[in-house]
Amino acid sequence: MLVNMTIARVLTHAVKQILPNKEGLEKLMDSKKIRVYLGVDPTGPRLHLGHSIPLKKLQEFADLGHEAILLFGTGTVLAGDPSQRNEARGKITIAEIDENIKTWKVQAQKIINFDKIKIKYNGDWLLKLNYADVIKIASNISSTQLYKREMFQERIKRGQTVWTHETLYPLFQGYDSVAMDVDLEIGGTDQTFNMLIGRELQKKINKREKFVLTTPLISGTDGKPMSKSSGNCIWLNDTPADMFGKIMSMADIQIEEYWQTLTQLPAEKLRSLKPLDAKKMLANEIVKLYKGETLAKKAQKEFEAVYQKSAKPKHVDVNVQENISLTEAVSKFVSSKSQAKRLISQGAVEIDGQVATDGSVKTQKGQVLKIGKKTYVKVGK
Repeated sequence: MLVNMTIARVLTHAVKQILPNKEGLEKLMDSKKIRVYLGVDPTGPRLHLGHSIPLKKLQEFADLGHEAILLFGTGTVLAGDPSQRNEARGKITIAEIDENIKTWKVQAQKIINFDKIKIKYNGDWLLKLNYADVIKIASNISSTQLYKREMFQERIKRGQTVWTHETLYPLFQGYDSVAMDVDLEIGGTDQTFNMLIGRELQKKINKREKFVLTTPLISGTDGKPMSKSSGNCIWLNDTPADMFGKIMSMADIQIEEYWQTLTQLPAEKLRSLKPLDAKKMLANEIVKLYKGETLAKKAQKEFEAVYQKSAKPKHVDVNVQENISLTEAVSKFVSSKSQAKRLISQGAVEIDGQVATDGSVKTQKGQVLKIGKKTYVKVGK
């Protein structure tokens, strides 16, 4: 956990924007202990490095003695956040929500000290709202304002559907600020619209200010925004070797972004290193944060043996299912099926040491696939 964290540091490191202004929030924090929250919709079983940024920020506020709340969106997740989405999210069951929350708690323990941070569930109030309550909340925000969202406008231009429940999502998220009567909400830049709706509801219903602090989004292994749907994530529950290898496989241009956003490593150190050495230090630091120093050193040693000296890894994790086409299996570790087909046709994919050229062949349990020069995966799940 972070120590000796000052207000100035909390409000600048890994912070994209503070609304309406940083000075007002700093003054408020100087005058009292504020109530701050981060909301997360448990849409899947795994957290990635992008999730770690706002989680760390929430912990920083807790370490300063403020009342910090991690809010699980057991109500909002049923509507599905439309942020950054080209189409509506699929429906999720209560059983899936419960299971996802369990796994998220375990993974978040590497970042969050639950002795200092409260857990709440917005289903506790959202699922109890009646017809009159929803009308009252909705009367504070214009429909024009909701439909002006850039993503909605893009969909409309493409002739795609914008569903009514998607336009209501910001109202339900915004009502969380009212229900908990918070001073500050933390979220990624993709949540700015939703958080500002909460600010407006807080001002109109509770008659007071709410600040919004946005944290940056990060790129995934392919350089595009990290997201579960893109398959370009570095997961918090990745093995040390996988986490280290994924970071080493990124483009050099991504080093500074990860260095500044995900670590406390000094910026001047980065400027003194060659890209390969900087990437190794970065990978070691990130693996150390989530897996410990011993496993970080082991992951680096194996990486150097496998990828710099062309040795085969001693242990390969089971992380691709059996009885699917080789093209589909490979596509899970590259940006698309078309890229997977291209790699296979170029002889850049091996099965148990033999070059594979037929993408339709089915994977079999126990096989080891080598994708390109760096990625080894075992068939088995």
